[in-house]
Amino acid sequence: MRQFQVPQFIDVEDKIIGPLTLKQFLYLAAGGALITIARALFLPLIFYPFALACFALALALAFYKVNGIPFPKVLLSALSYFSKPHLYIWKQEEMKEKKSPTTLTNKEGQQLKIPNVAESKLDDLAWSLDIKEKLQR
Repeated sequence: MRQFQVPQFIDVEDKIIGPLTLKQFLYLAAGGALITIARALFLPLIFYPFALACFALALALAFYKVNGIPFPKVLLSALSYFSKPHLYIWKQEEMKEKKSPTTLTNKEGQQLKIPNVAESKLDDLAWSLDIKEKLQR
């Protein structure tokens, strides 16, 4: 019988360009390209804060993880959260009256009270059937 090698670390991305994965390299290259274009377009007073922000964003996208989740995924989740409308409405519900306990009789003729333990009729029925089985044994 032939034996095959099974990959061990399938969740780790391959290092393609030096110590960087392809995604990390592309994030850093895009940040560098954006800074290079900004150098040609902006005055030094505007360029340096913009370049610092682009550099920090490129580093965060390439290397930073929030609780083990990559920063691009966190950033996309945050953008989708803030772009969708939010409307939270709370309606107070009135308290339901509790039902009176039902009664059962066992083999000796004693009456047993069965309290209502659940809100749904199906749960009440299942619970009472379990009790009736135990009483008949």
